[in-house]
Formats: sequence, C-alpha cells, structure tokens
Amino acid sequence: MALVVQKYGGTSMGSVERIRNVAKRVAKTYDAGNDMVVVVSAMSGETNKLVALANEVCEFPDNREYDVLVAAGEQVSIALLAMCLKSMGYKAKSYLGFQVPIQTDSAYAKARIEKIDDAKMRTDLKEGTILIVAGFQGVDQSGSVTTLGRGGSDTSAVALAAALKADVCEIFTDVDGVYTTDPNICKDAKKIERISYEEMLELASLGAKVLQIRSVEFASKYNVDVHVRSSFNENLGTMVTKEDKDMEAVLVSGIAYAKDEVKIAVMQVPDKPGIAAQILSPLSDANISVDMIVQNVSEAGSTDFTFTVPQAEFKKALAITQETAQAINAKEVLSDENVSKVSIVGLGMRSHAGVATTMFKALAAEGINIQMISTSEIKISVVVDAKYTELAVRVLHDVFGLSK
Repeated sequence: MALVVQKYGGTSMGSVERIRNVAKRVAKTYDAGNDMVVVVSAMSGETNKLVALANEVCEFPDNREYDVLVAAGEQVSIALLAMCLKSMGYKAKSYLGFQVPIQTDSAYAKARIEKIDDAKMRTDLKEGTILIVAGFQGVDQSGSVTTLGRGGSDTSAVALAAALKADVCEIFTDVDGVYTTDPNICKDAKKIERISYEEMLELASLGAKVLQIRSVEFASKYNVDVHVRSSFNENLGTMVTKEDKDMEAVLVSGIAYAKDEVKIAVMQVPDKPGIAAQILSPLSDANISVDMIVQNVSEAGSTDFTFTVPQAEFKKALAITQETAQAINAKEVLSDENVSKVSIVGLGMRSHAGVATTMFKALAAEGINIQMISTSEIKISVVVDAKYTELAVRVLHDVFGLSK
C-alpha cells in the first residue's frame, strides 16, 4: 500500500462531467490499494471571475479581504468532488485549508507555508477515508484565510506530500508533461521524460506554466518525486526528481517565455552608494517582486536604473517608483509594457562554453534586439520586444536542437 497525493487543476475540474472523470480516476487509484489525498483547484475561470469582481469594487482591493474572496472557488470544488465520490460508494471528506490546518505567514495573496498539522488527516487516512483538500489556501496565526498565489494548488499538493511523507505526488493538468517549450508556439516541442528539480525551478520561475515555482522548491527541499501528467489520458508524463548524470549530458533542456512582465526605468539617477537600495526597498516593503535589474555605466555623475516587475503589480510598482524618483532627484521614470522575457535552461550549460554566443547570434540573425540580459549557472534570460516572443522561442528551440 502506498500513500498517493494527487492534484487536479482548474481545467480538470472545469465541469460536472470532468469532476466525475476525476472521481473515477481517484477511485481507480484507491481501489488499487492506495491511501489517497486529493488536492483540487477552483473550476476553470472561477478565480478570474472573483478577481474581476474585486477589481470592479475598487482599484486596489484590501489584501486580506481579497484572499477571503478568491479562496471561495476551491471550497466549491472540494465539496463537489467529495459528493461525487460518496455517491459512488466511497468514504470521502473535504478539508478547507484552515481545517487541516495549513499554517502560513500573513503575506496575503502570496502567503508562504510555514507548517502543516497532519494529525487529523492521518486519523482519517487510517479509517480508509479519501481526503479532498482545497488547494491554494491556508490560515495565518491570527486565523485569517490566506492564499498562496496563482498556481498555489501545486504548492499545496507538494507540501502535503512532504508533510505526510507520501510515496509520490501526481500533478494532473491539461498537458501530459513538461515539454521543451510551449507546444502551442513550437509544433516540434518534445515531452521531457525526466527533469531535475533545479531545471524545473528555473523553467517555472521563467514563465513555464506547468508547475508553480514554490511547489518545485518544496519538492527539491524534501525530495518529493513529482509526476506531471494529463487528467485526460493514461500516458506517463514527466518525472521531476533529483539530478543524475544523464541530465547533465543535455546542453539545453527547455525554452521558457513570460509575457507578463513590465520594464520600468529610472532615468538619470544620482550615482552614489545606496541608491539601488533606495529604489528597490519601497518595492520590497510593498511585497512586489523585482526580476531583472540593469544599471548603466555612470556618466556625469548619474546613471539609469532599469528593472522588471510582474504585470499584475505594474500600477502599484510604477506609483511607488515615481514617488521614490522624486525623493532621490532622478530625472524621470519610463515604463514599457510591450516586452517579454525569453530564456534557455539546461544543466549542460555548466560545462559548455559558447552557449550565450549561440543564443545571441541566433536572435540577431532574425533582427531581434536584446534589451536586458540575466544569467545564472544553468540559464540565460533576455528581454525583447513582445512582438518577437514566439519567433525568438522557435529560433532558439531550433538552434539548440530540441526538436530532435
């Protein structure tokens, strides 16, 4: 007997018929002799509807109340799935995040899990109950509902798998694994059978939508094997697991892109120690994530400071940066919403020279100008004009031989 944690996303739970299909899949795994914990997302489109309502009510919704609102979608999903399983003759029980409880900090809309009390769950599992847990949500020390950010159900599933020491965590979605790039952009994209935590972490952080980044962090920290599969077929998917020697033989494993970033530039900033901290600290205090950062060479005692932030936080970030710019006597603040980030990722980049040269030459040959560059040991990211996103992805996928 194994303990299996399964997670089903919004598309898998998108209709009554699809919920029935999920119930049948869960029942099949349970009937094979496994203990079952199932984590589900809100039905597809429901969270977006709730967010739209919040934005209609006010431009900047209160963060605590925002979490109370958007957590409602998962409550519907767990109840419907539990009802369906019970109607099929199975013993099932639904849990909201605070009922587990999944304890988090108080960073509303992007809370981080601090601990999970699994005592009640283990008692129910011993009694043969299939547990249905709301993904995406938890509770802080004050008892307030919190949410883990978009895609947070993946994190919920992996965190529960780690806490319960599950044998495997299966992430069911609308694609049957992790691909070398988005198949909707590149028809030659290939499914990857095995990928390391480190590579998956980079791909997730750079725009790949298959897994949420914090779920990969949990998996890596606690050595949870994560099997990414489709809920619409029985095919084997992609196993996200520990690095091995075969993985290092591949120069580039995947191409990721992100269209949801915005570039902000503070022009003619006084070039003196501490100025970068003055610009970025107010953003950090507002819990806004800054991604790529470029500072130009000083000229006549001033420099330009450019960075990117998520599209969803652009208005708030721009307002904060404009206020900071006045305080430090910068000339002006410019912004560009028509940019995207394109990245290559691979363990093999550690031991191979010339990867960046190959990437830059391929983009230049297509007339694609690079606005910003960021690198790590196993990735290279560039910011380009948004209209060149798909072309850049296809060109890089081809030049690094990922279709073979």
